[in-house]
Amino acid sequence: MSSQPDYGKVFAILRNHAGEPWQKYTHHPFVEALADGSLPRPAFLHYLCQDYVFLIHFSRAWALAAVKSEYYEELLGAVSIANALISEEMQLHIGICEAAGIPREELLATKERAENLAYTRFVLETGFSGDLIDLLTALLPCVMGYGEIGLRLRQNATADCYKEWIETYAGVDYQNVAISVGALVDGAFARRLGLEFEKTPRFASLCRRFLIATQLETEFWQMGLTP
Repeated sequence: MSSQPDYGKVFAILRNHAGEPWQKYTHHPFVEALADGSLPRPAFLHYLCQDYVFLIHFSRAWALAAVKSEYYEELLGAVSIANALISEEMQLHIGICEAAGIPREELLATKERAENLAYTRFVLETGFSGDLIDLLTALLPCVMGYGEIGLRLRQNATADCYKEWIETYAGVDYQNVAISVGALVDGAFARRLGLEFEKTPRFASLCRRFLIATQLETEFWQMGLTP
């Protein structure tokens, strides 16, 4: 499987517009340290606890996407993603942390870092103030970036220290989620902006939202390096 799979037309175009910031996000030193096993375990667990808090708000954002949906296919897709985050991805975090001696109660009591707060509230504010495609654009960097990263690290990892994390995002289940999100986004854009959405006056602002979310993802990785 390619390290740059087909996650849909809209994502491919937004990713291209993001340029170098996308590369910095998906190839951040934190990510590369996952691949070669050099990431200190305390840094990984610190990141994982923060990411658990992030996923709580991310799930809320996908629930908001359901509220913003105007078509059955959109509603079904948003609810499915929210359910996958809560019942699957968050359970990964709980399992790894418990195995490392961090009980669920401690994980639930994680104090939210400023970088986490900035990113999650940006996404939620985007959803509250905008429509579905505004929100989906802000959500895309996380969903698709982790899919890309997982596939690339599976191919290039030189150590097994973080194999469970890598396999989660490189695995068929997560990749299917990313593909389904890509289809959801393509449909939402086509319904609201038409097939030539790049030519609409609104497209520039959507590119800015995608870029901001990408930069906030990069800052989230950096936070993981500074427990």
